[in-house]
Amino acid sequence: MRAFAATTKNLVESARVHHNTSPVATAALGRTLTAGAIMGSMMKNETDMLTLQIKCSGPIGGMTVTADSQGRAKGYVVNPEVLLPPKNGALGAGFLNVIKDMGLKEPYAGQTILQTGEIAEDLTYYFATSEQVPSSVGLGVLMEKDNTVRCAGGFIVQVMPFIED
Repeated sequence: MRAFAATTKNLVESARVHHNTSPVATAALGRTLTAGAIMGSMMKNETDMLTLQIKCSGPIGGMTVTADSQGRAKGYVVNPEVLLPPKNGALGAGFLNVIKDMGLKEPYAGQTILQTGEIAEDLTYYFATSEQVPSSVGLGVLMEKDNTVRCAGGFIVQVMPFIED
């Protein structure tokens, strides 16, 4: 197995401040930024770049995150001011695109349909279907009452090839 984990409070708070995001948009973008930072650090070469792109019909409108192999990530949300009651689903139906630019003629691009609108679950599905790597993904952002980020982080655990269940 291999496991990656990150605490990303400062990254997510910086994105919240720069993009003036609502709590809903901060949580969604923060989870995607965390996933991007972890997945970027999984890439081998110093010049490799990762892009996570969510295109969706929900009120958030979509998100794009890019990350490098050092785990540096940046991103934006289409509708940073979206306000919804808890558990109302900001994403809706749509697609998750994962683009890996590894310096080859063409970048690797994988796409899956959003299964649940929970970014961690949709990435777990992506790893299983597009990369055929059994994985567990957990992502979270906790907000303070004043709408600042209290904590943020995540993990990705993957089973290596030729391992029995």
